[in-house]
Amino acid sequence: MIKIAVLGYGTVGSGVVEVLEKNREIIAKRVGSVIEVKYILDKKDFSGTPIENKIINDFEQIVQDKEIEVVVEVLGGVEPSYTFVKRSLQAKKSVVTSNKELVSQCGTELLAIAEENEVNFLYEASVGGGIPIIRSLHQALTGDKIEEITGILNGTTNYMMTKMFNEGAEYEEVLKEAQEKGYAERNPEADVEGYDACRKIAILSSVISGQSVDYREIYTEGITQITAIDMKYAKKLKKTIKLLASAKREGEKISAMVSPCLLDDTHPLYHVNGVFNAVFVRGNMLGDAMFYGSGAGKLPTASAVVGDIVDAVRNKGRIVMPVWTEEKVVLNDKGNAEKKFFIRMKGTFEEYTSQIEKVFGATKKVLLEDVPGEFGVMTEKMQESVYEEKASHFSNILHMMRVEE
Repeated sequence: MIKIAVLGYGTVGSGVVEVLEKNREIIAKRVGSVIEVKYILDKKDFSGTPIENKIINDFEQIVQDKEIEVVVEVLGGVEPSYTFVKRSLQAKKSVVTSNKELVSQCGTELLAIAEENEVNFLYEASVGGGIPIIRSLHQALTGDKIEEITGILNGTTNYMMTKMFNEGAEYEEVLKEAQEKGYAERNPEADVEGYDACRKIAILSSVISGQSVDYREIYTEGITQITAIDMKYAKKLKKTIKLLASAKREGEKISAMVSPCLLDDTHPLYHVNGVFNAVFVRGNMLGDAMFYGSGAGKLPTASAVVGDIVDAVRNKGRIVMPVWTEEKVVLNDKGNAEKKFFIRMKGTFEEYTSQIEKVFGATKKVLLEDVPGEFGVMTEKMQESVYEEKASHFSNILHMMRVEE
């Protein structure tokens, strides 16, 4: 029998226990042994519940128990998670986590500690919830040089953008509904400002490069400035708007960014709606591939965690996780990225035609009959720094969105 400990009995922690219990026999056949949760570390009172006898309040009990082979960290945040995980690895216990904050901030160090102690630090659920993207990159695509990863990595914002697009609703309205349904937190900043997606693309960038990517160096823009009018323009252009997190290889550098983008209906991420997530991968041998599924939620995330538990048990004494070095990836300057830009401008196109032609050259005019007093312009492809210089010539720009092709 394999004995494990679970740190935290919230949404994901309770899901992990549920998956292990419901699929107990299937998992035992695949592993060759029953996996038993011996301890659950949590401060709350679970008297009278089926897990009452497993609840403990002292982490020392776990780290000192030689029977515990795998520690599952689903507390969230950096502390005390970092301390608990580090000590578990040093005690030669493999660790499985769904904690994107921990992995993006401390992953380099924790992976090194795991390797030094010949145990595993596995983090599949930290990026795409139930989507097996890290395992696929590390195992199925090891023969490929990954040229690009672009994903819809946050279910909350994708749900909100889908509602805004389909129903013409405003940002504040869909945010309130997302909070009422439990998709968005009371403080939604991490989701709507793009921080959640940023941490996830930093982890994926580290995996594909084999070097450390600091999420704080990735340009990040959320969805708080997207309006119902932006969605009307998108429909007029036969496009949609999605919050994309992308990492693209450019020579020895990687260009990484999180921002809302216009996509047309030929883009593989166009039809990813609601709370679903998807990751588009382009390899130099594979070509294009898509990974799609539930990016969040109790059981999808728990399923990914349990998959890592099984990997840790099956590979005791053998390192199987993707490891990256302390050497930092050189991120390409945001200004070097080439895209088309869609610009909303105040006034009439006729007023600014000559100036637009002089500054931007060839553009495409977009008008909305039911939105007077403004117009849209689609530029040709150019570097972001060039766009910023050209845009500085105008005082009537209302909003800009990048176009992903």
